[in-house]
Amino acid sequence: MLEFELTNTCLKIVRDMFELKPGQTIAITCDTKSNMDVVNATAQAAVIVGAKPIVIKIPAPRGCGKEGDPDFPIDVLVNAIKSCDAWVEYNYEWIFYSTAYDRIVADVNNRPAYLCLVGATPELLIRNIGMVDQVLLREFILKMEAYNKAGKHFRVTTPAGTDVEFDNAPNRDYATADGYVRKNEIKMMPGQISWAPEFSSINGVIVVDGTISPPLGKVNNPIKFTIKDGYIINVDGNGTDAAEMAAWLKSFNDPQMYLCAHISYGFNPGAKLSGDIVEDERVWGSTEWGFGNVGPQLVSDMDGGIPAATHSDGICLNSSVWLDGVQILDEGKVVGPTPEILELARKLGR
Repeated sequence: MLEFELTNTCLKIVRDMFELKPGQTIAITCDTKSNMDVVNATAQAAVIVGAKPIVIKIPAPRGCGKEGDPDFPIDVLVNAIKSCDAWVEYNYEWIFYSTAYDRIVADVNNRPAYLCLVGATPELLIRNIGMVDQVLLREFILKMEAYNKAGKHFRVTTPAGTDVEFDNAPNRDYATADGYVRKNEIKMMPGQISWAPEFSSINGVIVVDGTISPPLGKVNNPIKFTIKDGYIINVDGNGTDAAEMAAWLKSFNDPQMYLCAHISYGFNPGAKLSGDIVEDERVWGSTEWGFGNVGPQLVSDMDGGIPAATHSDGICLNSSVWLDGVQILDEGKVVGPTPEILELARKLGR
């Protein structure tokens, strides 16, 4: 099903996003939980543009990131992937943020272009890449990124109860998914702006009412995280989700799992809340908070990032955002900060 649309989408990935040239190599990684239609279509697209794909399929490990380290063939993954020009990850249980990943991306001047599409399905890729005007989205994303980088103090609220404030960290790069994936770059699916604030400045309440992955997926009841100086100090909420999340965090016996690793804006006009974190963190007008491991691309002012046992992402829907007192989002709708950004949002159907 959707084989024509999927082939077109995968061509956009290898030809337009990676800009692969004839003779270049791309590692396509997956596990036994991955969607093989996506894997095969990407390999076919690479052959069409004259590139050389290598597909690496492994048994699904016990968890994502460093939680899966005991099951990853670490040396094999590192040696095979590091020798390629590009790497797209479709693993359901992520290599992303594992020890293998850390070793693959450690040299910022000599690593493959990396695109994180973990757990992707044909429908997800077609909605968020194939059917989206990537040129227009890139223009919107880059202008919004530039405005945010120039500011200092943020406040974020949601109808579910989020109310958190924090500051930009001076001279720290943003990790922006603008649709290009060049040599040495680490990118996510288009439609996201991510950054690590000044950690000690993060204070307030974060209420996840969309998805939190791992360990839960879509939440049945909102989970309330109380934050002090950048760390979770309490997790509560109705139902069982909050208790399961608190137990999961505690199970690692790792204080760094409680760190607010980053915040992200979701800005993909095709995204819908599906339970797949890759898509959910791009739902238009959402904010996402990552907890735990901080990748080196998010803390360019530090050497090697901030390690933790693994990483979890939680989605806060219908976010309102103020930057230095100027409102950018109002319950998920773009309301600023400039007429040009507003017009681009309208052209994208938002």
